[in-house]
Amino acid sequence: MADKQISLPAKLINGGIAGLIGVTCVFPIDLAKTRLQNQQNGPRIYASMSDCLIKTIRSEGFCGMYRGAAVNLTLVTPEKAIKLAANDFFRHQLSKDGQKLTLVREMLAGCGAGTCQVIVTTPMEMLKIQLQDAGRIEAQRKLIGQHAGGGAAKVNVVHLKSPTALQLAIDLLKDKGIAGLYKGLGATLLRDVPFSIIYFPLFANLNSLGRRNADGSAPFYISFLAGCFAGCAAAVAVNPVDVVKTRLQSLACGYHEDTYSGVKDCISKILRHEGPSAFLKGSYCRALVIAPLFGIVQVVYFLGVGEFVLSLLPGQKR
Repeated sequence: MADKQISLPAKLINGGIAGLIGVTCVFPIDLAKTRLQNQQNGPRIYASMSDCLIKTIRSEGFCGMYRGAAVNLTLVTPEKAIKLAANDFFRHQLSKDGQKLTLVREMLAGCGAGTCQVIVTTPMEMLKIQLQDAGRIEAQRKLIGQHAGGGAAKVNVVHLKSPTALQLAIDLLKDKGIAGLYKGLGATLLRDVPFSIIYFPLFANLNSLGRRNADGSAPFYISFLAGCFAGCAAAVAVNPVDVVKTRLQSLACGYHEDTYSGVKDCISKILRHEGPSAFLKGSYCRALVIAPLFGIVQVVYFLGVGEFVLSLLPGQKR
């Protein structure tokens, strides 16, 4: 039995609302992921995700865990809307007379969705990473200063003077033009295209398991579990590329930390100085971010929040 048909405007609303809810819930874990991935050979501030979150609250306050969230909340709506709508569009174009898509066609649809979303994802991640990592850079500088002065190594209050996302965007546009906001585009494509190739076919097949509702749609719990599992699997699979992307998009570096000229240079230096295990940095954080995020996305999507919102508009049928 086919899934229920959802209009494009409803899909866009569903994706946007789900993105806002999901990002609000998991953003502190995403901040920990960014800071753990960016730690290199200099003084390491954080030992784990929990250690990072505890030290962030102590040094920057509770709001410090949401540093960079504004840009994410602003752009996550178009990003998630593009991803979900593009995947459905490509699935529809690749389907033959409503028949079930083959695995290859499902992967092609996911590839198209991942390619489309980087238009928004790349500048969003570029700005978000600078704001998220500012606390780590400042904490490292304070720690080095304490060691140099013979003081005890403890976490002090960090007084950040980092610019806002808007100021960063303006500065990048002035200095490097639109290309400044799209630094790391290649690495973003290498992450998001494989992610979508893995996620969407896996979700579609998991979501088709078990009993169906009367209208042919999947039950609430199946959509949620399928979204969580597919998101977790895809996130861990592409984590090595996510580490490379995070490093390339970071404009500020800590003490004794490498800088990179491109994807190949980044991979080479990470292997040489940190070993293969560095590509798994933040993988469990990323899984904890993506799994509930996509679970929430799919639940809102299949609950039909978008259709309900559209039904409230004048001239729409209830």
